[in-house]
Amino acid sequence: MAIILDGNGLPSTPAGTPNGGTPRVSAGANAGADLVKDTDSASFMADVIEGSRDVPVIVDFWAPWCGPCKTLGPLLEKLVRQSGGKVRMVKINVDENQDLAAQFRVQSIPAVYAFKDGRPADGFMGALPESQLKQFIDRLVGGASNTVDEALAEAKEMLDAGQVEAAQQMYQHILSQDQGNPTALAGVLRCLVLTGQQDTASEVLGQLPPELLAHPDVQAVKTMLDLASESAGEIGVLEAKVAADPHDLQARYDLAMAFYGAGRKQEAADGLLDIMKTDRTWNDEQARKQLLKLFEAFGPTDPVTMGARRKLSALLFS
Repeated sequence: MAIILDGNGLPSTPAGTPNGGTPRVSAGANAGADLVKDTDSASFMADVIEGSRDVPVIVDFWAPWCGPCKTLGPLLEKLVRQSGGKVRMVKINVDENQDLAAQFRVQSIPAVYAFKDGRPADGFMGALPESQLKQFIDRLVGGASNTVDEALAEAKEMLDAGQVEAAQQMYQHILSQDQGNPTALAGVLRCLVLTGQQDTASEVLGQLPPELLAHPDVQAVKTMLDLASESAGEIGVLEAKVAADPHDLQARYDLAMAFYGAGRKQEAADGLLDIMKTDRTWNDEQARKQLLKLFEAFGPTDPVTMGARRKLSALLFS
């Protein structure tokens, strides 16, 4: 199936793509739109004061000519839409609502106020990084507010447990909320590789914009694909070859890669470590270099990665 890039440079396919096809990576244009709105002096009482009695409301004072507003506003909107309705956002153009700006003594923008239970609860001036904006919203709702982060953690748990189809559905759902989320995109690609759809994953990778392709999570999937091309050997045949000649390091290497291709991560890492125990410099340190690629593909927090790293350090510094 051909892959089409959408207007944001992300891969997309026609609606109704069946399971096993190219992932649909697109966000609904109106996803979470009801959580963010413009208001004015006439609607302020209803949208902010009364509205904050249901859920906290963030008020963003901005203007079209304000450079920092162009950075802060979209970040706030994204996080509010990712909150799953735990918080809402109201935007006020100070040029068109000077009375409101004067009432709140707004002297520089962006200026952000948070309302809860009909009263001001928090606020800040100037643009903040995304991490601090998340903390601001978390304080406002009294706990974790970002449903995308929660969903990413849940999808990772599914993937670690071998529930690849469920994980892929979760990652695709996240992309419907946050189209450019590199971790969710990498999750979909990883699921494709794990279900034998390497060609599809490679095709998607080849069409990603540079900023997404450079993300560590996406690069890890690229490494997975590179490794998969080296892991076509039959395990039984290679095990017999190694048993016949334990000093055949090429056979040991091929067996380790075959283990990787079969999803037997621990045996793949151990096989490469065994080669290093026998001859650390074999084939221009190929075992060590490949082991580092495995670490990248598995991820830094994977138990196999952490255990093999300790063994590798012991070998290198013994």
